[in-house]
Amino acid sequence: MTLYLPRTTTSEITEALTAERHSIGGGALNMVLTLIVVTDEADHYDAVRAATEAGREHPSRILALIRRDPGAEPSIDAEIRRPGTSGPGEAILLRLYGALGDHPGSVVTPLLVPDSPVVAWWPGVGPQHPAGDPVGRLAHRRITDALRAADPVGDLLGRIRNYEPGDTDLTWTRLTPWRSLLASTMDQPVGWVESAEVTGEPDYPSADLLAAWLSDQLQVRVERGHSDGPGITGARLTTEQGDISLQRKDGRVATLARFDQPVQSVALARRRASESLAEELRRLDADEIYERTAKHMAALLDRQEEPA
Repeated sequence: MTLYLPRTTTSEITEALTAERHSIGGGALNMVLTLIVVTDEADHYDAVRAATEAGREHPSRILALIRRDPGAEPSIDAEIRRPGTSGPGEAILLRLYGALGDHPGSVVTPLLVPDSPVVAWWPGVGPQHPAGDPVGRLAHRRITDALRAADPVGDLLGRIRNYEPGDTDLTWTRLTPWRSLLASTMDQPVGWVESAEVTGEPDYPSADLLAAWLSDQLQVRVERGHSDGPGITGARLTTEQGDISLQRKDGRVATLARFDQPVQSVALARRRASESLAEELRRLDADEIYERTAKHMAALLDRQEEPA
């Protein structure tokens, strides 16, 4: 069941939510967290769908803030979806018109549940200082996606320089399968890793993050090579005993070649937004490995830009 409240107020929305919760026994208050999705009309369908899919693993209330015509009179159109309509928790879609779009924090604050963790997600272009954003200030975790920016690497670098505990970016989360596979290749003795290389699309920040992670973890120089993609296409570790190579050309299956073992194919599909989002929702504490890697990436890129 979906309830529509055109040209409404936060007070009316709160009253409607209270009535809905009473009718279903208050189950909506037992969700793990509240996920605030800050988006626009063009992206809201895919964003809410991804949030709903992630919510099946982490039952959550979804508050979608959808900015509409900034030149219109200030108003709110609300759409309230009961739990079970499209996911385990209630979903509230708020279309903000006019100046209300500049003050999303004041709109969403009355709708938060006391003592419930809050996660903010910007599926499109996010703020350069998430923790200072009106919505970001309400959240325990703040999830952005630099890949959506016109200059993805530059966008991520700017956000890294404003990093505060609780920030993360899906360009990092997309790396989890790569990091897991590369770490597993080191389970058996290989001697010292002498150097490494990561290849991927030229302006693809996940590739730069993977190179920074390897550089930081292995304390070696990592070359950042370019390819036609899609995404990251390869990583190579040069060790005392030989090379370890993980190559993916089609975005789905990779070839793992290790100097002392037969070549094998491994599943390494590019991750959907819902999968990356679900991973981020598993933790509400700061991601210290991301912080360390991101700052190391910024330092490496700054060093490359220094005049000779």
